[in-house]
Amino acid sequence: MDLTDYVDALRSSLTTAAAAGTEQTQETARLLAEALEPAVRLTVTEALSAMAAEVTAAWDGGLVDIRVRGRDPEVVVVHAPDPGHDPEPAPGPPRDEPEADDDGAVARISLRLPEALKSRAETAAAAAGLSLNAWLVRAVADGLREPTDPPRSARGPRRYSGFARS
Repeated sequence: MDLTDYVDALRSSLTTAAAAGTEQTQETARLLAEALEPAVRLTVTEALSAMAAEVTAAWDGGLVDIRVRGRDPEVVVVHAPDPGHDPEPAPGPPRDEPEADDDGAVARISLRLPEALKSRAETAAAAAGLSLNAWLVRAVADGLREPTDPPRSARGPRRYSGFARS
């Protein structure tokens, strides 16, 4: 969803309101309109995310999510599969696949990664055919799984040497 028209409309409204003022007021409004663009984009995206969460909560048929690619959000709809039907993947970006023990609730977090680590994670996600979010969900879930093998000692197998008297 391209937010440019909405940001431009807000910028135009602000400069139109300032047109009745002095030249300094008009310049201040212009500078303020330019400085507000990132905040407006973030606020609109947050409002869309809140709306998507409300739609998802009211809809038993899947998930509505907002993803940001570049500067603009995009709406992603994931339908719940029909019982006994193996759906074909929808065209477009990779879908998030919930873990088997997922109750359907989604929590949002803000994760800060070093740029080099983020790039490596994006590459791994693309190689797996997943979105970065789905790849990170799987990585966290894998990290929290109970180990199936007994933990190995860092020193290797235990060996005893020496002699015994009987």
